[in-house]
Amino acid sequence: MNVTALIVAAGRGVRLGGLRPKAYVTLGGETILARAVAAFAGHPEVNQVVVVAEDPDEARKALVRVAPGALVVRGGAERQDSVRLGLEAVPGEGLVLVHDAARPLVEADLIDAVIQAASRDGAAIPVIRASDTVKRLGADGTVAATVPRDNLGLAQTPQGFRVEILREACEAALRDRFFGTDDSSLVERLGRRVTTVPGSERNIKITVERDLAIAEALLSARPGIRSDLGPS
Repeated sequence: MNVTALIVAAGRGVRLGGLRPKAYVTLGGETILARAVAAFAGHPEVNQVVVVAEDPDEARKALVRVAPGALVVRGGAERQDSVRLGLEAVPGEGLVLVHDAARPLVEADLIDAVIQAASRDGAAIPVIRASDTVKRLGADGTVAATVPRDNLGLAQTPQGFRVEILREACEAALRDRFFGTDDSSLVERLGRRVTTVPGSERNIKITVERDLAIAEALLSARPGIRSDLGPS
């Protein structure tokens, strides 16, 4: 089955601060974007990598060494607009793995699990079970209720879908002017079943400066990986 990785890197990342978009911030000697893309470009089951970026030329420069064959397209105003535009470059059949470039430490075994589950069930996402007590807050900031956490999970990427399922979901969202917080929410609203696989604590999303520091620590603690993404 054809598998395409669709890497979304069109956001500005204003919460991280700095003068450059988040995708081009350096992590362990490589840009965040290069690390995220390299995980898929080097995966044996991924046939094609499509990157959606605000500035395609800048993205191509960042990827020239780690993924020179990646196809780079321009993104849209919202994240799901960027996904929809990226899908235009994806073959009509097979699987698409949508991944946020802001998760640069994704590992091969998580990619494997999503591919296997999405191949079987049509849609699959990695999830981390909620471990903290969850509170629903009122408008005034006081606690409105304590939410049972037994069936709560935090969604990660990559999220895997049969191409036709995600394309249908994106077109329906565009038609209905619906904006979801992730890709699976677009699929769920069509009544489609979405399978979950265990997520990874290493697969953090870099949003603020603290996340970058955590990612640096995780990267330095992992043996056998040089700053140039090659084995030691």
